[in-house]
Amino acid sequence: MGPQNLLSKKGESISRLFSLFTLSPPFPGKKKEVEKYETGRKISGEEFGPLHDRKVRILQKHAVYAAMVEAMDEAVGKVLTALDKAGISDDTMIFFTSDNGGLSTSEGSPTSNLPFRGGKGWVYEGGIREPWIIRYPGVTKPGSVSSEIICSIDLLPTVASSVGYKFTHQVDGIDITPALKGKRLNREALYWHYPHYSNQGGIPGGAIRVGNYKLFENYENGKVSLYNLKEDIGESNDLSSNEPKRVKDMRDRLHAWYKEVDAKFLQPKGDSSNPWRP
Repeated sequence: MGPQNLLSKKGESISRLFSLFTLSPPFPGKKKEVEKYETGRKISGEEFGPLHDRKVRILQKHAVYAAMVEAMDEAVGKVLTALDKAGISDDTMIFFTSDNGGLSTSEGSPTSNLPFRGGKGWVYEGGIREPWIIRYPGVTKPGSVSSEIICSIDLLPTVASSVGYKFTHQVDGIDITPALKGKRLNREALYWHYPHYSNQGGIPGGAIRVGNYKLFENYENGKVSLYNLKEDIGESNDLSSNEPKRVKDMRDRLHAWYKEVDAKFLQPKGDSSNPWRP
């Protein structure tokens, strides 16, 4: 779908999802851009480092991937130009984000998520923390930055709020307009549920984040780990043994959420298989 198809008839409210698969395998890359980044690969140092029994990328010097990032940037630019030409830029909210963290945890992966731990297919920050760039004319200030924690489930209530729509039923997520204006959000917790194995090496697990603290629950064995993301963004220092009360509170809330959403867990595979259950 080209940029011209993103537009609507004059006066009509629209919503468009523009999905870019540019940074998903395979990575062809335009020859001109690839050659440019190949020439600029002057970063020295080990390109891959160990993670358990695998090697993961620890240095960002993948020329083809860089060329694909540039191609994606060009595609986004075409959309913005189309909005400008149509004269509707000032009436359009734009959300730019990703559905998962960078692919970095398999040998030969194209990018590095350091200092975050893990990547696509993991419940660690490298897998679930993505960039958000939001342009909301009349609300956001160019160049402003917010440290508030938001999630993709916040898109619907935020867009609905912008057009004055009132839900008659409960929806996931919250209206993040206050954060776009530089204010704090009244959010109690965020939850994640990943009940399967990924081909990137991730293990089944769930997580809850309350403020700066994040509790991760391993579905293979039921073990939990606790991290203070403000002080330990790489999730390397497990605080669970030092903070039993916090662990219990966060785990109780996580398990209550499992029941609320009827979360599904690992299924037995073979007669001797007995997957962990909360």
